[in-house]
Amino acid sequence: MTQKNITKKIFKGILTLLPVVAAVLLVGYLVTHRPGPIKKPIKESVTPLRVIRIASVGLIPRAIGFGVARPGKIWEAISEVPGTVLSIHPQLKSGEMIPAHTVLIQIDPKEYHLTMARLEANIEEIKAGLQELAEARENTKKMMAIENASLVLAQKSFERTRQLLKGNAASRDAVDREQRTLLQQQQAVQRLKNTLSLIPSKEKALKSALIVNKTHLSQAEIDLSKTTIKAPMDCRLEDVNMDVGQFVRAGQLLFKGHATGLTEIEALFSIDTFRTLLDEQKVKQLQSGINPDTFKTLFHQMTVLIRLKSGDWSAQWHGRVDRWRESLDLQTREIRVVVVVDNPYEKAIPGIRPPLSDGMFCRVELQGPVQKDRLVIPRSAVHNQSVFMVDLDKRLQKRDVQVAFFQSEVAVIQSGLSQGEMVVVSDPMPAIIGMKIIPMIDAPLEQEIKAESQAGGMAQ
Repeated sequence: MTQKNITKKIFKGILTLLPVVAAVLLVGYLVTHRPGPIKKPIKESVTPLRVIRIASVGLIPRAIGFGVARPGKIWEAISEVPGTVLSIHPQLKSGEMIPAHTVLIQIDPKEYHLTMARLEANIEEIKAGLQELAEARENTKKMMAIENASLVLAQKSFERTRQLLKGNAASRDAVDREQRTLLQQQQAVQRLKNTLSLIPSKEKALKSALIVNKTHLSQAEIDLSKTTIKAPMDCRLEDVNMDVGQFVRAGQLLFKGHATGLTEIEALFSIDTFRTLLDEQKVKQLQSGINPDTFKTLFHQMTVLIRLKSGDWSAQWHGRVDRWRESLDLQTREIRVVVVVDNPYEKAIPGIRPPLSDGMFCRVELQGPVQKDRLVIPRSAVHNQSVFMVDLDKRLQKRDVQVAFFQSEVAVIQSGLSQGEMVVVSDPMPAIIGMKIIPMIDAPLEQEIKAESQAGGMAQ
């Protein structure tokens, strides 16, 4: 191979490698001189959370219980005498409202009138017998006076004849005749005495019979009055099934009437909740337990609200504490308090506001005196005796608190918080102590908590 050919091949090889070397050099240059990644400044994350400002309020302590409304009085109309129903009131129907003293049922009184007439006749007959005895006594006494006078004369005649016999001026037969006359007169006087002695026993028997017949007459008058059945009070009728001509037995239940002037609700309350209704001085009175006298002293002046809610309508009544039952509820160990509502039918509006009637399940709220300067927060904001706070740097903090008591949806704070501080009411996820917070004031919740503390319940 000639020198020329060798040079030509070398030149072609250089031309072939030149692009490769240029590419390598270019890549190396680009790698060496490329700019590094742009570094952004690190910013702290901020979490928005709902908060409320702690306010000092006048707290109305409340205890909530539930119970079923029952009429304060139930009249069971029971027939006290048998008989056929002669007439009934046109409104004698289940559910009707009946005023007091309304005649509802008239039982046929004919039989009782006949009984009274017979007894009155017996009484008049006995009175006539007593009058006859009185006249017989007077007549017998007059006859005795005459016979006693005759007896004195017979005695004197007998004595004279006997004296004459001693002087042989009279015969023995004359003495015997005078003695016989004396004995006959003594016998007549004795008969009259016997007659007088029997009159008191006959009089006593007649007077006893008079008392018996008068007693029967009084009973017959009572039975007659019982043939008319009247409503003893304003009531609402229940379970009526009566008709004219029906025979009723003595002791038969005819229907029931529920008093409309008074309704009772027996509600269950925890004994501990009762303590929250009272101030410290009154709580000390409960240390020895609750008795009827203590209960009346402490709880009779409390405000009582009875609420009923069903579907789209609701109603509320004011009541009063009447008494507490003699024993606790066996299952829940709660105290049973009876509250009453006067005139529960008074403000009823058909289709809008129902009357507080039998069987309604009610919410009973007892309200104690206002407790001033109480700090309240939502119950849900308390987590195991601690709350999440927002400090002055708007960072999340956790603080231990002492809860005085819970009331419905709020917690009453005894210590650990101050007025104006911000408490977190939403759930921080995750809850990192010290993380930056954007506090979002929940004004509606603040108003709701205030209403719950001061008036009577959060919106249902």
